[in-house]
Amino acid sequence: MASHLRLWLQRHAPVLCAPGLCYGATDHAADDAATLAAAAALAAELPPGVAPWTSPLRRCLGLAQALAALRPDLPPARIDARLAEMDFGAWEGQAWQAIVRTELDAWTADFADARAGGHGESTRRFMARVGEAWDDWRADGCEAVWITHSGVMRAVELIARGVRVPASAADWPSAPMAFGTLRRIEADPP
Repeated sequence: MASHLRLWLQRHAPVLCAPGLCYGATDHAADDAATLAAAAALAAELPPGVAPWTSPLRRCLGLAQALAALRPDLPPARIDARLAEMDFGAWEGQAWQAIVRTELDAWTADFADARAGGHGESTRRFMARVGEAWDDWRADGCEAVWITHSGVMRAVELIARGVRVPASAADWPSAPMAFGTLRRIEADPP
């Protein structure tokens, strides 16, 4: 067994919706041309034998399908709901700028346990489901690529550093992450 396991994290292409929209769990499709370009770049990067996992949302499924067409040598993609973006509850479909500031402040004040958008997911629950997928990936002992969302990729950054729940909103990774971004994480086998 290798001394380290590699996990590639691939963000989907730009979604077909208005800029600045909160759409975490909403199932928007992604731009076809950008999806094909991301799949081509990913196909060129991945070594043989990498196991694809994908979020069930269309913006990721389309990328997984495009990758499969380019890399038939890879195993079929594993569709895993734990790789879906965070559910932002009542904020889904609203422009981020239109969300009442006091609601955002209340969420960030209790970042671990407040439910986004009133009835969406808490950060603790979101991190737990991504952490379960992380643990299963490590237990599998196989290199993988997750075709997923920026929130999941940020959660993995924390989990890889041993943080299962950020103490505050200030601890959430905030570096820009463009559509189509590919990152690689290394982890020790369990």
